[in-house]
Amino acid sequence: MNPFLWLIITIINIYIWIIIAGAILSWLFAFNIVNPRNSFVRQIAYTIDGLTEPVLGPIRRMLPNFGGIDISPLILIVGLLFLERLIIYLFTGASY
Repeated sequence: MNPFLWLIITIINIYIWIIIAGAILSWLFAFNIVNPRNSFVRQIAYTIDGLTEPVLGPIRRMLPNFGGIDISPLILIVGLLFLERLIIYLFTGASY
């Protein structure tokens, strides 16, 4: 496999896991399982928010209100998986 292709796919996969971690962390905050006033937890939340909010924010603004359900991470993950498959197709001409 092309090392450049491997790097792009790895970065996309890491970003998908960061999005999943942010969604799980928001559930943990919502159900009061973790304390958001804890400095370590707060630092992790700020880091994940800083990495994901520039991409999730515009998606959230385009979506209608679903009554408190945020599907923007799901839409972003599907888009990233599509981008990954498209890049593989363009680089190799084969499916993955």
